[in-house]
Amino acid sequence: MDVVQHRPRLTLATKVTIARLMGVPVFIALLVYYLIGLRGGEDIWMERMLALVVFATVAVTDALDGYLARSRNEVTDLGRMLDPIADKALLLSGLILLTQPSLPALAPHIPVWFTTLVISRDVVLILGSFLVHELAGNVTIQPRLSGKTATFFQMATIIWVLVGGAERQFNWFVGIAAVLTAISWMQYVVDGARQLAHVQHGSQQK
Repeated sequence: MDVVQHRPRLTLATKVTIARLMGVPVFIALLVYYLIGLRGGEDIWMERMLALVVFATVAVTDALDGYLARSRNEVTDLGRMLDPIADKALLLSGLILLTQPSLPALAPHIPVWFTTLVISRDVVLILGSFLVHELAGNVTIQPRLSGKTATFFQMATIIWVLVGGAERQFNWFVGIAAVLTAISWMQYVVDGARQLAHVQHGSQQK
C-alpha cells in the first residue's frame, strides 16, 4: 500500500517566520516605553537593552528560516510572502521610532533624511512592482547584492543607536547604508524599466 505523504500546512521555517513577526510588536512596545521614559527624563537601560535583544534576534533569525526552508525542501508561498513582511516591519519600525531629532537624550539618533530615503525606496519598489504587473502581467524582482548589503547596514545602524555607539562610527554606518540604498533603488528602477521595455518590444513584434 502506498503511503501518501502530506506536506504540513505550517512548515518549521514558516513557524520561525511567524515567530519573527510576533517579535516585531514586542520590539515596538519596548522601544516606545523606553522613548516615553526618556522624554520624561528617565533613561531605563533595561528597556533599551531588551529592545536591542529582540531586534537582533528577529534580524538574525532571518537567515535561519531561509536555511530551514531550503535544507528541508519546504519553500512555500506563505513563507515567501511572510518573510519580507517580517523584515520590512522590523526595519521600518526601528527606523521610524529612532528618528527623534527633538529628543537630544537619544544619541545618536537616525537622521530624518535617511529614514525618508529608505521609505521612499520601498514605496517606489511597491508602486513600480504594481505598475509592471498591470502592464506586463507578471513581475520579476531580482535580488541584488546592493539591496541585501543595504539592508545589513540599515540594521547595523539601528543596532548602533540602541547600543548608544559613538557618533563618528555611526555616521559611517549611515553614509554607507545611504549609498547602498540609493544604488539598489536605481537598480530596481532599471530592472522595472527593462521589463516594461521587453513587453513593449514583444507587443510591437506581434
